[in-house]
Amino acid sequence: MDVLFIHNNFPGQFVHVAKAFAARPGVRVFAVGGPTAKAPPKVTVAAYRIPEELPKPGHPLTERFNSDVIRGELAAGAMQRLQREVGCDPALVAGHSGWGETLFARDLFPRARHVAFCEFFYRAEGSDVGFDPEFPDAGLRTALRIRAKNAGMLTALAAADRGLTPTEWQRVQHPKFLQERISVIHDGVDTDAARPKPNARFAVPNTDLVLRPRDEVITFVNRQLEPYRGYHVFMRALPEILKRRPEAHVLIVGGNGVSYGRKPPEGKSWRTIFLDEVRDRLDMSRVHFLGQIPKPDFLSMLQVSSCHVYLTYPFVLSWSLIEAMAAECLIVASSTQPVHEVIDDGVEGRLVDFFDVSGLAEMVVDTLARRDEFGAMRRAARARALAGYDLKRVCLPRQMAFYDGLLGGPTGASLAPDFAPVA
Repeated sequence: MDVLFIHNNFPGQFVHVAKAFAARPGVRVFAVGGPTAKAPPKVTVAAYRIPEELPKPGHPLTERFNSDVIRGELAAGAMQRLQREVGCDPALVAGHSGWGETLFARDLFPRARHVAFCEFFYRAEGSDVGFDPEFPDAGLRTALRIRAKNAGMLTALAAADRGLTPTEWQRVQHPKFLQERISVIHDGVDTDAARPKPNARFAVPNTDLVLRPRDEVITFVNRQLEPYRGYHVFMRALPEILKRRPEAHVLIVGGNGVSYGRKPPEGKSWRTIFLDEVRDRLDMSRVHFLGQIPKPDFLSMLQVSSCHVYLTYPFVLSWSLIEAMAAECLIVASSTQPVHEVIDDGVEGRLVDFFDVSGLAEMVVDTLARRDEFGAMRRAARARALAGYDLKRVCLPRQMAFYDGLLGGPTGASLAPDFAPVA
């Protein structure tokens, strides 16, 4: 049997599922991706190249769909190469629907079962758009742009047999008539690696500082340091936090680019913009920007954390929050919808209004001052991560049961749409 995965940055969310299929006797695993796609062991990858000169859209509102169609055509060409050169004839095609690469997969492989990975369906209100008044992005023109932006994902989902998404919050962003076609199974985190370690050590790069769990350590993690993940709110709270906690060190993980939302002014980064806003009120010897660090270092950092701050717009939930929960971090997080799905205030963590800078500072200061009192909260955080988001014992078995059911295997009942994480 052949299985085909489609992802711009393969393996992406399919890393564990692809490995599991590749380990099965008699299964050949293929993948199609963009220039950054990587080939894990036993997976044949066909990567496409994006031409320097792309056709221009006929109307500004069709810009995103134009890009989706271009990627869809390029991905289809890569699929044809797999057909022609190695006889790829998949029984299952699973692809990320966010970049258009799955648009024509059904036409190339009409007999296969198709799954669309539905990461996020955009809305003009009630979600990330227009959430932050500091960066207004609302009005009729924005609504039109967002409706047009969803065209590629709607087309991909219409051509798929099923949709799959990591959280209930992501599922309900889709129109109601589509929600019953989308199952909820989280990607999963390795809770054997992300776990508490009483003797953990974290050496801060380019310093002589080595931090341990007994030290006072504030951690903050983004893929990129930008407003979507509350970087501006966190930085504005830091002067008061460090003033009142003179022994605390702050470890900030994240790049200088943009993953979501608008770009900063030309020649600047969100990191420097919001750092410069408060720099003269910070003891910079205690604020450490780590950039993007290797996974083992990231886990060691979580294991020495005294207070882990996680802030997000109503958007996709970060894997890093679940990993912090699994490591028994003491979490202070934004009271936004994605967070509500994994943390009950006062049980697995402490929640604060996203925009309340002084409230965030007060809660972090209080958490650090009383951290020995929150042992039950730490344990509850790990327990919830284990129950609903453990990769090996929960999420990967559910994902494989989902795919086997779609293929008509013995676990066909797995297709029930209420495949929600265990609370």
